[in-house]
Amino acid sequence: MTASTTLGAAESVRSRLFPLLLAGLLGTFIVGFVGFAQSDVLHNAGHDYRHSMAFPCH
Repeated sequence: MTASTTLGAAESVRSRLFPLLLAGLLGTFIVGFVGFAQSDVLHNAGHDYRHSMAFPCH
């Protein structure tokens, strides 16, 4: 295995990991923000969405 192949594999893992982490953080922020929002409209919209996606919320 050459150095360029090893670097290419590391770049591939990094290029796949970053979007996954970013999507996970965004999703966590959205669920957390809407779930704990004081506005009834935001909370109810998030609550209804969680139920439609079979996400446990009770």
